[in-house]
Amino acid sequence: MVFNFIFRKKMVSVAPAEPAVVQTKNEGAGAFLCAELARGHELEIIRFVEMMVNDAYIARSSDIHLDPRMSGVMIRFRVDGILEDIREMPRSIHSEVISRIKILCGLRTDEHQAAQDGRFRLALLSGGSVDVRASIVPTYYGENAVMRILSDQAADFTLDALHFTPENQEKIVRAAKKPHGMILATGPTGSGKTTTLYTLVKMLNVPDISIITIEDPIEYSISGINQIQVNARTELTFANGLRSMLRQDPNIIMVGEIRDVETAGLAVNIALTGHLVLSTLHTNDAPTTLPRLLDMKVEPYLIASTVNIAIGQRLVRRICEKCKKAHTLTQLERNSLEAAIRAEFLSRFTTFYSGLGCDACNNTGYHGRIGVHEVLEIDQAIRDALLRKASAEEIRMLGVQQGMVPMIEDGFCKAAKGMTTIEEILRMRYE
Repeated sequence: MVFNFIFRKKMVSVAPAEPAVVQTKNEGAGAFLCAELARGHELEIIRFVEMMVNDAYIARSSDIHLDPRMSGVMIRFRVDGILEDIREMPRSIHSEVISRIKILCGLRTDEHQAAQDGRFRLALLSGGSVDVRASIVPTYYGENAVMRILSDQAADFTLDALHFTPENQEKIVRAAKKPHGMILATGPTGSGKTTTLYTLVKMLNVPDISIITIEDPIEYSISGINQIQVNARTELTFANGLRSMLRQDPNIIMVGEIRDVETAGLAVNIALTGHLVLSTLHTNDAPTTLPRLLDMKVEPYLIASTVNIAIGQRLVRRICEKCKKAHTLTQLERNSLEAAIRAEFLSRFTTFYSGLGCDACNNTGYHGRIGVHEVLEIDQAIRDALLRKASAEEIRMLGVQQGMVPMIEDGFCKAAKGMTTIEEILRMRYE
């Protein structure tokens, strides 16, 4: 993949593998680019930031990293969850680029020793615009910037588009139709939890329902929903926001994240008083969600009475359809996989797939990402176990007995269908 940066109507093609800005395919153009950037002209800096965001969008990047180092500043794109070094820009323009990002976000340009966050909207060369969320923090070699590109495509997601199986979709819809209780999406950072919640909010957004969200930050704007941004400077925290929201007469409340004991207690009590509460929690899997709430000082009977469903999820890379190739497992490979997956389950599959690499996927063998899930529906047996303060492993066993498909098995099923690879599923398991 080649990323193009345009300055003064001259185009310089810079391949990601080339480490320095002067290492271009067109040495004359590369020298011109270095000279222009070294001068730090305002117009060139403005165009540089615009082209960087445009190139990241074209490359399907979710994040842009500007990492200051001793020799320069490395520009990195996160594509399909994997960070790639794109190019190194001179340190001489580092401060100007950071200042331009601050100006776009409306941040203080004279503050260099404190973390700052903001967002801006930028026009795309292909038409339309894109929202960008920026975070700037001071580091040893200067200010580091990370920009999250917020794609409008997330607003069009459905449970099917997020690759939930029909059985899991049925469980989620059943929980969402209840007038009160909690729906919790769990997983590490970057596992797609917020996108899942937005999909549910969009599904529940009808004229006779009032929905309020409190988020940090607001990822996507949804028409017909009141969205509140957490603001520590005005003491608008998740907990304070939840208290205020109750006076707004909502039917459904979405809490961006349950981070502390106070927020957990409030969310559970709000769900107990006749509201449907959607939120995220940082746990490794769905069964661990319930013991995690116990750790946050929520009483077992409250958890048993309010939590309707826990959704555990991860994102794995999808095989490129243009270079996908089937592969039959050898006995040696099957034996090695039995350490990660039940032998009786693995015996159902003989053929898996991989991507050979082509121009369409930048020779990675992958193009895009899909979700891998496990959905734990809280039934009476699990409620009884909660009252006994059962371990996550016992809850997992009860969940499997009532029909929960563990995340690793959901992943292997999708690998057998040619959606992803065994390597990606194992990476998800052990990361």
